[in-house]
Amino acid sequence: MNRVVTDLSLQRVTGRQRLCIGRLCGVSFVLLLLFFNFCYGQHAGKSPKQLAREPYTIYVSPRGSDSNDGTKLLPLKTIGFAVRKARDARRLKLNVTADGIERAVQILLEDGDYQPEQTVVIRPEDGGTSLAPTIMAALHPGHVTISGGREITGWHKIDSSDPLYDLMAHRALAEVYVAALPEGYGADLNFRQLWVGGHKAVRAELQNGGSKGINMQRILNWNHKDESCWIPKPADFNPLEVAGMEMVIHQWWAIANLRIKSARVQADSVELYFLNPESRIESEHPWPAPWMSAKTGNSAFYLSNAASFLDTAGEWYLDRARQKVYYIPRPGEDLSRDKVVFPYLTSIIRVEGTDMQSVTDFHLSGLAFNYSTWLRPSQKGHVPLQAGMYLLEAYKLKKPGTRQKAGLENQAWIGRPPGAVELQYTQNVVIKNCRFQHMASTGLDLLEGTAKTLVEGNLFKDIGGTGIQIGTYSPEGFETHLPYKPADQHAVCRFDTIRNNLVTDVTNEDWGCVGISAGYVHDERIEHNEVSDVSYSGICVGWGWTKQISALSNNKIVDNKVTHYAKRMYDVGGLYTLSAQPGTLIEGNYIDSIYKAPYPHDPEHWFYFYLDEGSSFITIKNNWCPALKVMKNSNGPGNTWENNGPGVPDSIKNNAGLEAGFKYLLKWKVQDSGWPIQPIPKIHND
Repeated sequence: MNRVVTDLSLQRVTGRQRLCIGRLCGVSFVLLLLFFNFCYGQHAGKSPKQLAREPYTIYVSPRGSDSNDGTKLLPLKTIGFAVRKARDARRLKLNVTADGIERAVQILLEDGDYQPEQTVVIRPEDGGTSLAPTIMAALHPGHVTISGGREITGWHKIDSSDPLYDLMAHRALAEVYVAALPEGYGADLNFRQLWVGGHKAVRAELQNGGSKGINMQRILNWNHKDESCWIPKPADFNPLEVAGMEMVIHQWWAIANLRIKSARVQADSVELYFLNPESRIESEHPWPAPWMSAKTGNSAFYLSNAASFLDTAGEWYLDRARQKVYYIPRPGEDLSRDKVVFPYLTSIIRVEGTDMQSVTDFHLSGLAFNYSTWLRPSQKGHVPLQAGMYLLEAYKLKKPGTRQKAGLENQAWIGRPPGAVELQYTQNVVIKNCRFQHMASTGLDLLEGTAKTLVEGNLFKDIGGTGIQIGTYSPEGFETHLPYKPADQHAVCRFDTIRNNLVTDVTNEDWGCVGISAGYVHDERIEHNEVSDVSYSGICVGWGWTKQISALSNNKIVDNKVTHYAKRMYDVGGLYTLSAQPGTLIEGNYIDSIYKAPYPHDPEHWFYFYLDEGSSFITIKNNWCPALKVMKNSNGPGNTWENNGPGVPDSIKNNAGLEAGFKYLLKWKVQDSGWPIQPIPKIHND
């Protein structure tokens, strides 16, 4: 009876009601399909075996929470917590299927900006295997930024109540803005770089344009005994305002950053004294020393970091005592709209194994690494020997010669600048399709003990130091002219591949750094990279200035393209080598368009290929350059030169540089069209 009543009642439903019920059912069905697709659609058409190989995935989002479980619906918030969760997944074998198949562990970062509070450290426990690597990747490549920077907000125009008001150049006061540094970073926060709207600002400088390598002045004299320097007296120079002021001096193939201790005005000159340790090092070390020449001019310099220097759009000054920063906006900038960022972290990510246990099979993919700092020049000065490696101690020998090198006339010990991303004792690490930008020092640094690393398809741009750095140069306690050959060969970087990367607008602060630089390495492949707009050499391989056999051997520098180099420093080569390196091959490279440096110690001392002291057992063949302007300085035996210069086939020129699948990177390439290029010299001999 109840069944009959129900049926009869349904028969009385109107047409409009039937339509509504039908629509509700349809919507419910669609929602069910969407839910099913969300949960299972990505696995459609896959076999159980394929499904078993799906990565164990941890999701991270700037809008997430570290109290979540790391699923797509409930993502974590911080990268550090995600790394720990991934570590636990391997420890507890959560990535192992019921039938014993180990899956990759994947940390997927959703779109947005991530600001780690400290360096993210990847340890041996975080590594994977060749079939089940650990992957940190962008969910949507190009839309994830991992930043070592912090934003400054609350800008307003300076007024007469500001303690620095009277020190500012009065013609610029109407345009000076000031903001307090954010809280929570200590009472003595310091930084040496600032970016506004993604563009690097200029630390206030006396000679406007000095930090770009133009409009510099020449020193008058350098007194090595007194450790002092005489310069022309700048207009309105105040010798009482030197606290925090720095001198940047151009010397041969490197610059030095010297903190000024005191100044003494005498007529139209000023005598500068410097703080230690850089004062002693700068006056004792013979190479590269301040240049004195009536023919080509003395070493050029500029002064920076004083409140009274702040007078030009794009300049900034940090008052460390009061923790306030001052800035003059460029035309079109709006400080309420454009992000103002200072670098806070020295290294953003460090993949850190040990000599007993490497980090294996760790991948970085599709990520942007932005903003890193480096404060040693503010703490101890910066006097490099070469390629950015700073001197800890260096002096000329009164009586030349050591046991290893009879003619050696100086000794030196060096330190190494930090990298924004660092690798140490790793194996099978992959870094692909990432961007390294807005960095104070090195972009990517393979410190020591790396093996079979693949660095491919990455952008390196707007970097103060070297773009990509590989291998040991000299350990801090190891005299730098000794051949480095450690008892444990696992300490040497080996079998790494640096391929299809664009390195452009790097070395824009430490001008003696390099596009791609390798120290004591063996069996490295540096191929199909493109390097442009660098202050010194494009690609350098080797260290030690020695003809003795060391860890250097069997490196391949092939099919690279280097253009628009030597913007500020000479004694330079598009490709440059040091020391004996048996089996090393330089082939198929394209070198062109060397800049005219404004203040070189010798205007003719530039080259397309430069085999420097000790270079031995190297084959250089089938490379294109517009003329055979090459340097072979104090080379050893076994070098072979074959078919180099403007006459090589066009196929070699066309093959060099980025391969087809990576040419999209060229949209970020920098070459300064306003900077003059050296004319092609008339040289025909090899």
